[in-house]
Amino acid sequence: MIEFDRVSRRFGQQDALRNLNLRIDNGEMALLTGHSGAGKSTLLRLLLLLDRPTGGQILVEGQSTEQIKGAAVGRYRRRFGVVFQEHRLLFDRNVRDNVALPLEIAGFSPQEANRRVRAALDKVGLLAKERADPNALSGGEQQRVAIARAVVARPEFLIADEPTGNLDPTLSAEIMTLFEAFNQVGVTVLVATHDVSLIERSRHPLMTLAAGQLTQGEPA
Repeated sequence: MIEFDRVSRRFGQQDALRNLNLRIDNGEMALLTGHSGAGKSTLLRLLLLLDRPTGGQILVEGQSTEQIKGAAVGRYRRRFGVVFQEHRLLFDRNVRDNVALPLEIAGFSPQEANRRVRAALDKVGLLAKERADPNALSGGEQQRVAIARAVVARPEFLIADEPTGNLDPTLSAEIMTLFEAFNQVGVTVLVATHDVSLIERSRHPLMTLAAGQLTQGEPA
């Protein structure tokens, strides 16, 4: 479970988040929306320990992230798979090697890494292109490679920050279907998005941020 308990983040005289209360249960999939500057990116950065709150606390599985420091930060972040609007692939590596990168960093054996990479690429429908150059792929395929990379280490949580921002509506729907497939096998998914078509079609809980506070989807 992810819980924000009266979390604030101030930059100078400006509040990016103000006394924010939010909870996402294990196995849930939720959408986070709000206009530019509403606090979505700040929320995600705090969750990933790329920044720290100036007030309140964030709890993940009951543990306050305030207690996570030093080498424990890296172990904590490995619990998350992250997908960005820009796929951030490495164009000097083929598809397979891009997906394998988190496993190399985590010290997986080559045999186990190869097994997991092939399984992840198969899940996103790109196993046949594991030796392809990322430059040869379409935008939607590149984003699917990024999703395979995010889930290859089998994270507990999948965080997506505007993952369909550069895609047309059809490809956006395909990417959302992939997120739902991972959610169905127990991964907790949080998608931050401006994509109106995704929001309108979604049957998942919607949380709306405005001026650093939730205006919709607040916990009871």
